[in-house]
Amino acid sequence: MAKIIYTRKRRKLKTFHPVYAKLPLLTNIRALIIDMDGVLWHGNTPLPGLKEFFTTLRALRLSFILATNNASATPESYVAKLKRMGVEVGPEEILTSGIATACYLAERYDPKTTRVYAIGEEGLLGPLREAGFTLTKSHKETRDFRADVVVVGKDETLTWDKLATATLNLNLGAAFVGTNADTTFPTEFGITHGNGAILAALTCATGIEPLIVGKPEPIMYQQALSRLKLEPQQVVAVGDRLETDILGAVRAGIPSLLVLSGISRAEDLAAVDYRPDWILPDIRALTKVLRETRESS
Repeated sequence: MAKIIYTRKRRKLKTFHPVYAKLPLLTNIRALIIDMDGVLWHGNTPLPGLKEFFTTLRALRLSFILATNNASATPESYVAKLKRMGVEVGPEEILTSGIATACYLAERYDPKTTRVYAIGEEGLLGPLREAGFTLTKSHKETRDFRADVVVVGKDETLTWDKLATATLNLNLGAAFVGTNADTTFPTEFGITHGNGAILAALTCATGIEPLIVGKPEPIMYQQALSRLKLEPQQVVAVGDRLETDILGAVRAGIPSLLVLSGISRAEDLAAVDYRPDWILPDIRALTKVLRETRESS
């Protein structure tokens, strides 16, 4: 039988048989909000049990939203990536911090009259264009580089000129928004820097702190709940990072489950004052727990 570690608040971690931990959380859930990097794969390498996990979700009629802080890729690219790994999902089942950021800005600024300078890839630029925002160019390309908002997401084509244009706009009074503040990013080669490192460089240069849309802020989770048309207590958030996935779920009032296949480890709990509702080693263990919970109910 799979082991499950159950904890709330600052209690000492305990290991329970999954039937004992059959809590209202698992028996009553109708959907999952699932992080991807570190939960489903490392880079382009799927984690063990990926296909079986999604087969189980479909068989149990559990809805899901794949919600990632990575703003660089489009929903279509994630659909294609999962298909290469043998899993079929629809673009409507994917929510990136790029999409969440475009939605958030569109609720607060008039896209027809708002100019945005964006550091990022198509996963951020596409949603901003689709929302109707005017995207400005580098100060090296045009004198008309002024923007109302600077938005920063993961960008593997990051250059000095991009950072300079963002810095110039921030010093001229533009609002500062980050898709996410992850300082690290898991790959099949190991841990690399994340978008938080880019934000830190701009904050260092300007003294201005960004507003963050992605996890651990509750905004993405709230948007996912809206898509699912469910209440927080009917959903479980699954992630591999305490400081983003789990803290974001806590702030949104959503029960959470930490998998140890990515960034955070069980011993990291000693350094924080919040808790996931469960800790499991990986999605294989989660698949087993989901099946056993449904069978026992």
